[in-house]
Amino acid sequence: MIAENKQFDNKLEANFAEIYAKFKIHFYQEMFSQLHEREASLTTVETLCVETIHALNNPTVNEFASFIKISPPNAAYKINSLISKGYIKKVRSADDKREYHLMVTDKYYEYYNLSRTYVNRVMERIREYFPAEQLAVITKFLQVINHELMPEIPAHLVAGVAGQPVEKM
Repeated sequence: MIAENKQFDNKLEANFAEIYAKFKIHFYQEMFSQLHEREASLTTVETLCVETIHALNNPTVNEFASFIKISPPNAAYKINSLISKGYIKKVRSADDKREYHLMVTDKYYEYYNLSRTYVNRVMERIREYFPAEQLAVITKFLQVINHELMPEIPAHLVAGVAGQPVEKM
């Protein structure tokens, strides 16, 4: 029984790693295709920064700097470049007027929301492939993984990324 569980664990880990790698590789493929299809208005680092800002769902400047482990002045430099290129904007917090949240703009959604389309395509394939009962189980598994098994990135940081952003201002 222990050997059987170990073999199952290896398959589970291998499949999970492959799925993660496919999403990552697809993201990189799309990022590079953007560079070839038109003049690269964002550097690779800027692309990763704007994708991170989107994934963090309207972080403050300090939240962004802290998350990517850079100094606030370095973050401000990157943020100002993204603002000047029109990919993000600063929005004053309704709760604390001294604080600004970073939000992606329509330009981001037009050109760079690289992972969303592929996630939607894969999710549509999942919905078509699995019956409703299995979809309910898959959904429950993903909720547990998201909310309980990945404490390094709290779920509230990415709340709303799947659909419309959750307003936190």
